[in-house]
Amino acid sequence: MFLQKTKRDKMVAQVFKVDLNKPLVFQVGHLGEDYQEWVHQPIVSKEGPRFFASDFWEFLTRTQWWVIPLVWLPVVGYSVNISKQMGHTLPELVLMVMGGIFIWSLLEYTLHRFLFHINTTSYWGNTLHYLLHGCHHKHPMDGLRLVFPPAATAILLVPFWNLVKLFSTPSTTPALFGGGLLGYVMYDCTHYYLHHGQPTKEVPKNLKHYNLLISSPYPDMIDEPCCASVSKRFIPTKPAHDEPSCRYHLNHHFRVQTKGFGITSSLWDKVFGTLPPSKVGEKSN
Repeated sequence: MFLQKTKRDKMVAQVFKVDLNKPLVFQVGHLGEDYQEWVHQPIVSKEGPRFFASDFWEFLTRTQWWVIPLVWLPVVGYSVNISKQMGHTLPELVLMVMGGIFIWSLLEYTLHRFLFHINTTSYWGNTLHYLLHGCHHKHPMDGLRLVFPPAATAILLVPFWNLVKLFSTPSTTPALFGGGLLGYVMYDCTHYYLHHGQPTKEVPKNLKHYNLLISSPYPDMIDEPCCASVSKRFIPTKPAHDEPSCRYHLNHHFRVQTKGFGITSSLWDKVFGTLPPSKVGEKSN
């Protein structure tokens, strides 16, 4: 009996606990198999956590939303202009930009489904996942970490450029690339708006409600008597459906992490069969 108790006490002592008052990035890896459960128990606060002890690296993790269009829209214009100088007409440029946005929409879906929501258990797997997407689930209202830092984006644009080159000509590559980059800007700004905007029209209200349901599981909201969230800033208090169905909707779909990977569009969720049941139900009503 004494030996069993001692063994149990040692096992409890070995359970790692994250200290939220210390930089988080190099702590979360120690959670091992408990990481997935921990990261999906959100802390709803405007104040974001500290990631690194170094002020330099900490600075690189924080980005104001307006930095994204400020930095990347000129690159979009420059890229499209290269194709224009190569002899393409305005209608052709418009089609190429739209094609680039289409390519981005598929990439957005693919990354969100197969990379952002990958299950990790190893130290470095947990650490990298937390930096990439887990931090957003843990601190969904951290406004300075909702958009991707430009330095990291610049690195990822290199393989994206090479990807576009695989199925385009030298003169169409720049405009397609610019369209894809424009799609990314739309994605990041939309993502920020879904968390911090105050939509008044039904379409953006429903989009915000839908995306927050599938991207940020706030457990406190499941037992709410209506669709009012932990804060009125998160989800509109008067959604398109009534309160009883909203309560059922939150209970039935709020923790669905395997569906609804589109942010700016639900197109690929429809194509690949990952549309949340809530969307199907709303369409059938």
